[in-house]
Amino acid sequence: MARVNAASSLAFLLTCCVLLSVAAEAATVYDVAGFGARPGGRTDSSAAFADAWSAACRSPAPATVYVPRGEFLLGQAAFKGPCRSSRVTVQIDGTLVAPSGFTGRDAWIAFDRVEGLTVSGGTLDGRGAALWACKAAGHGDGCPSGATSVTVLNSRDVAVRGLRSVDSELYHVVIDGCEGVSVEDVRIVAPGSSPNTDGIHVQASSGVTVSRASIQTGDDCVSVGPGTANLRVEHVGCGPGHGISIGSLGKGGEEAGVENVTVSGAAFAGTENGLRIKTWGRAAVEGAYVRGVVFEHVTMRGGVRNPIVIDQNYCPNHACPHQSSAVKISDVRYTDIRGSSASQVAVRFDCSATNPCSGIGLEDIRLTLDGGKPAEATCQHADGTASGYVEPPSCL
Repeated sequence: MARVNAASSLAFLLTCCVLLSVAAEAATVYDVAGFGARPGGRTDSSAAFADAWSAACRSPAPATVYVPRGEFLLGQAAFKGPCRSSRVTVQIDGTLVAPSGFTGRDAWIAFDRVEGLTVSGGTLDGRGAALWACKAAGHGDGCPSGATSVTVLNSRDVAVRGLRSVDSELYHVVIDGCEGVSVEDVRIVAPGSSPNTDGIHVQASSGVTVSRASIQTGDDCVSVGPGTANLRVEHVGCGPGHGISIGSLGKGGEEAGVENVTVSGAAFAGTENGLRIKTWGRAAVEGAYVRGVVFEHVTMRGGVRNPIVIDQNYCPNHACPHQSSAVKISDVRYTDIRGSSASQVAVRFDCSATNPCSGIGLEDIRLTLDGGKPAEATCQHADGTASGYVEPPSCL
């Protein structure tokens, strides 16, 4: 009997330990409504959001900032770390709305120096139409500078999941100076005519994964800036938009390179570009390069205008000296790229005369014009191999 009692006592103690452990790991919830946030989209809730974040960031245990259903007007918000909590979640069940005619600079919502951050669900409405109209009217410098909708800076171990971003003034999601970031199941929506509204932009970051994203916007669906390494983009739907772009790079000064980028399973629909690498036609740049890039298992439909392009003479508004680009592009592989091209030339490699592209590989490329006629390929200053291509470029 004593043995039975001893066994029962041990089981009881173990159960208590498990329950205590679970309780210790359970996140403390900080509801923005409890800090004074009011739904309806008319009352500025910025102070309530800041207070809720501050409380969560100071928490010794995992913490959640909770945004309930409804529309919440939010001015420029900077959620800064480092936090005491090892895991902070921002759970959005409602919609965050930027002020009408927002004139903030750089970022509307920013997370800076946070480790163990998750942003989940909800909608961000950037109300960018007024800024786009100003630019379309030709007011130029008289227009507000605009803001990205959400920026994650200098952070590690970050997940952005199930977020919907609508009508950002500028870029929708920016990852800058981060390590270990996952962007999953996001939806980005803006008109095809909206300027500078890149969907997801990554720069100066490593270990970033973008997966299962649906992006409709007026600029690059995904753009990759200097200093990006070990980036994987998987199963992204793009269109309208300008495609998935590495660059632009090499505008001037000293610049970090881009390496180990994989784009797999992307689907483009009627976009301006498909898979693009672009560098400025400038010689005055140091250290810039693109290498170790894989584009694979990609489909193009609805007449993509430039399905595959390397442009080392990128010069918007003719604002460059038309020099040979100093950016070295090497080891870029295209495999299993299929679909339709709206242009006679579906593959165009326009590489630098002083830094020719090397190690370009084309395998199983099936791009046709409407009616099924094979599209053409052209290249300058490029070296590599092509196999399984309907009409391989003459220089490879």
